[in-house]
Amino acid sequence: QVQLVESGGGLVQAGGSLRLSCVASGSIFSINAMGWYRQAPGKQRELVGVITSGGRTNYADSVKGRFTISSFRDNAKKTVFLQMNSLKPEDTAAYYCNVIVAGLDYWGQGTQVTVSS
Repeated sequence: QVQLVESGGGLVQAGGSLRLSCVASGSIFSINAMGWYRQAPGKQRELVGVITSGGRTNYADSVKGRFTISSFRDNAKKTVFLQMNSLKPEDTAAYYCNVIVAGLDYWGQGTQVTVSS
């Protein structure tokens, strides 16, 4: 079992930056990958970026060069960050943290990111 707590969403002007955080607790030593997805109104949820336990990263083409995913572990918690720079109105969505543990998906509660033009 893994528990996820997200933070860091908000309202920002186009061109601005935000950093999302997701703290995982519980069976963190079994985490295979951590990532971020987003879902805009009327659209399907899509992958934003992922980082594996070995440190490999992968990003959606739409965010490459603007977003950076990283992770940090201390004792009983593991945190995944999403640094978002040069934000665009089309980045507006609910952002969800995702953790894969032994093939099972765990999801955060979601945090809203709104980018005004």
